[in-house]
Amino acid sequence: MKFLRLIPILFIIFGNFPYKNLVYAEIKNPKDYKVLSNESKKLSISNVKYFIDQGDKSITKGDIDEAKASYLDARKLAKQLASFYSDLNSSFKGVDARIPKEMQRKGKKILQILATSNERLASLYIKTEEPEVAVPLLIENIRIMSPNSSEGRKAYETLIQLGFVETKYKG
Repeated sequence: MKFLRLIPILFIIFGNFPYKNLVYAEIKNPKDYKVLSNESKKLSISNVKYFIDQGDKSITKGDIDEAKASYLDARKLAKQLASFYSDLNSSFKGVDARIPKEMQRKGKKILQILATSNERLASLYIKTEEPEVAVPLLIENIRIMSPNSSEGRKAYETLIQLGFVETKYKG
C-alpha cells in the first residue's frame, strides 16, 4: 500500500517525458527573437504607413468609408506610438543618452506620418462636406509640425479656405 503512494512521487521526480522530439533552440540571428522588430508586427511605424497606403488604395477605388477607417486606424496607431516614444524619451533622460536620442528620432518620424494621416483624413472630411471635423485635425497638424513646416503652412492655408481663420500667415 505504501508502494502505491510512492508512484505519483516517482512520476513527479523522474517524470514521464519522452526524450525524443525535443526542440532545441538555436540562435542564428538574435534580431529574429525581437518580437516587435519585425516589419509585419502591429505596433510599428511600417504598420501606420500600411494603413495610410490602404486608405489611398480605397480612395482610388472610390470607397470613402473604407479609406476613412484606414486613415483613422493609422492616426490612432501613430498617436499611440508617439505617446510611447515620448514616455520612453522622458523616462531615460539623464540615465542613458542613447535611448532619448533614438526615441526622439522615432518620435519625429511618427509625427511626420501622423501629420500625413491627419492631412488625408481632413481632406476626406472636407470632400464629404464635414469641415467641422477637419478643423481639429488641421490644428493638430500645425501644433505637432509647427506653422513654419510645409505641413503646418498647408494646414493653415486649408483653414483659411474653410473660413475658420482670416489672417494670412507670412512665415
